Amino acid sequence: MRQIQRDFYLNELISRKENGLIKVITGIRRCGKSYLLFKIYYDYLLSLGINKDNIIALSLDDDASIEYRDPKKLSQYIRDKLTNNADMHYIFIDEIQYAIAKEDLKSEKPLPLYGVLNGLLKLDNVDIYVTGSNSKLLSKDVLTEFRGRGDEVRIYPLTFKEYYTYLGGDKADAYEDYALYGGLPLVLAKTSPIEKEKYLASLFKEVYLKDIEERYNIAKPQVMAGLIDDLCSSIGSLTNASKIAKTLNSLGEVEVNSQTIATYLNYLEESFLFNEAKRYDVKGKKYFSFPSKFYCSDLGLRNARLSFRQHEEGHAMENIIYYELLSRGYSVDVGVVQLNEKDQTGKLCQVQTEIDFVVNAGMNKYYIQVSLNNDSLERELRPLLATNDFFKRIIVTKSRQKPWVDESGILHMGLYDFLLDEQCIK
Repeated sequence: MRQIQRDFYLNELISRKENGLIKVITGIRRCGKSYLLFKIYYDYLLSLGINKDNIIALSLDDDASIEYRDPKKLSQYIRDKLTNNADMHYIFIDEIQYAIAKEDLKSEKPLPLYGVLNGLLKLDNVDIYVTGSNSKLLSKDVLTEFRGRGDEVRIYPLTFKEYYTYLGGDKADAYEDYALYGGLPLVLAKTSPIEKEKYLASLFKEVYLKDIEERYNIAKPQVMAGLIDDLCSSIGSLTNASKIAKTLNSLGEVEVNSQTIATYLNYLEESFLFNEAKRYDVKGKKYFSFPSKFYCSDLGLRNARLSFRQHEEGHAMENIIYYELLSRGYSVDVGVVQLNEKDQTGKLCQVQTEIDFVVNAGMNKYYIQVSLNNDSLERELRPLLATNDFFKRIIVTKSRQKPWVDESGILHMGLYDFLLDEQCIK
């Protein structure tokens, strides 16, 4: 069977090899963390001539490894596997959050798991890699507990390029499948639409939703379900906790306040199911507290949640480009540009216009507009023309047109060129 290529993440791990830090690989469940570490990176280490016995791998979500969810037993297991020679040993622990007990989370004392990992890190011949599916237990707390010894590698479902490189064929056909069924790697193993739909629907219900309800002891599961449905129905639309609470209350099924919604939104983000894109005032150089946009980490999951009934092409394209940019290592905001325009009476007033994505890359910024076709180009170009700075401006349309630059210096690109060329905006 052909191997899915995830070269970007492989290189991220290679660059961190033996750097004295604990490599923390985070991401939504089933996005390929285990495959990256236990297959792709494992094979890479073997290609360097590293002995198999020097790679200690353990999956804590496996029933056979239940006893090692106890941090003390986990520590003993690993130390027993260390050989007496001075050669480097590579420790792989999958789904590390299973080694954190609920009672430990309530304690203000350092978590026993972190003590185990910090203790192993002090050994000269140990290089540690862990994966986890929850940011609260890992990407946030771990960096604090390790006091600068944790190094996070966030991974996402397959990008379109990874998906297309594996699948091949016509780009347009591959994109339509990708936009419908998403980029979770195991979707590629399903041969029929029915199999894909059943897999995604079951995954959402039996893995993601149950995991969230159990991990956070959700008191109002019907509210969480309603919140998820609302976010899935409105990807790429401005919203906030208060607005969502009003929507759910209007349905009359359950009463909920904005604070509960805000808490549940945080849980969904911590579990990597959704990501919040905050609005940024391009000219005022400040963030707005609300409203924000929420994007679903995988369109296949989103579509499955809605029983594949809502496939809004423009919003799907926006969601895909948002996560494409995140997967390239950028931080991404929604841009707001204030324009002074005359109303129908001739009175000068301020109008808020939007740039879909403000892409932050160190000292550089890139402004990106997403347009399904050329019909709304004039509206999309207005905020780009008003940025009044020297950062690159790009508009992406769903077309096969070759990249070209207009008289205002704005780069026009077709969707497939944008998704298949990671260097295209530089």
